[in-house]
Amino acid sequence: MTTAETLPPFWDPERDEVLVCRAVRRQTHDVATFILTAPAPRRFRYRPGQFMTFTVMIGGVACHRCYTLSSSPSRPDAVAITVKRVAGGPVSNWLHDHLRPGMEIAALGPAGDFVLDVRADEAAEQYLFLSAGSGITPVMSMARHMVDTRFDVDAVFLHSARSPDDLIFERELAWMESQAPSLRVRMICEHDTPWRRWPGAMGRVDSALLAREVPDLLARRWFVCGPEGYREAVRALAMQAGLDMARFHEESFDFGELVAEEIDRLEPDGAPGGVQYSVSFTRSRREIACAGDMPVLSAARAAGMRLPASCARGMCGTCKCKLVSGTVEMKHDGGIRQREIDQGMILICCARPTSDLVIER
Repeated sequence: MTTAETLPPFWDPERDEVLVCRAVRRQTHDVATFILTAPAPRRFRYRPGQFMTFTVMIGGVACHRCYTLSSSPSRPDAVAITVKRVAGGPVSNWLHDHLRPGMEIAALGPAGDFVLDVRADEAAEQYLFLSAGSGITPVMSMARHMVDTRFDVDAVFLHSARSPDDLIFERELAWMESQAPSLRVRMICEHDTPWRRWPGAMGRVDSALLAREVPDLLARRWFVCGPEGYREAVRALAMQAGLDMARFHEESFDFGELVAEEIDRLEPDGAPGGVQYSVSFTRSRREIACAGDMPVLSAARAAGMRLPASCARGMCGTCKCKLVSGTVEMKHDGGIRQREIDQGMILICCARPTSDLVIER
């Protein structure tokens, strides 16, 4: 009989650093799910929708990427990521081509704020999950968790894909719908394939489809994930329908978008006095000026330095550096452990100087 004393300890992001691949499950022709556990028995606790940061060595270079956990915390003995192979994407292609059962992969987290928080003792609320492509992963975690833990789940799940061949979790969602009658799943395909005609909704999400499938959409809390164009279109539909936008939640893990957003931070935020600090990079032998209200990475790029970075908001850990001297203000999003901070490491994408700095980079 299992008791609290015999249960495995929880995964500790401050100490545990490696996960082991236990299984690889093909979802579509270019999407696979990787089932991961700790080397020794561990339980995982996280909020549905959170991500982990993974590090792989490719050509001798450490590459970092954030992937949402598609698994549910209601099944705590393993975690899973569901990854689409991206043309030219070094990490997604490495995972598909090389990660096999028994292999280890470095991991940090979980972290992230695009989450569903539902307690069993709370009054039931109505939800609308909207996803496109591989953006299904966080909302799939949310849906799995609700089906596992709430008997009064009231949710509509609308997922969009290019074709029937690109539908992720199609069979599992059909099974979940059969187990939870108040969960309604609708798949939308842009077009058929030569070998499979799609009998359901065709095209893209629009106001007519939403009105037909979700007549009570204004009463629901929306969770949206997918490519930027999809999220913009859904956001516009929500505003057009008159949704209280406090009930609209969205997430994206497009690193191209995140790095592009960093350009918007190249101008100081306008802190009083416009204080400037000197930042010296020991390996690059460069010295730049950085305003106290500007991330170090932004100032370095404005000065023409080429420094590695992926997410530009403290999630992935790519820009982690040793702070040799000086002080910074840093608000990160899970891309660094507290013990690393205690050892003098910083993420320069979200670290703002509060004195002159010397950085080992």
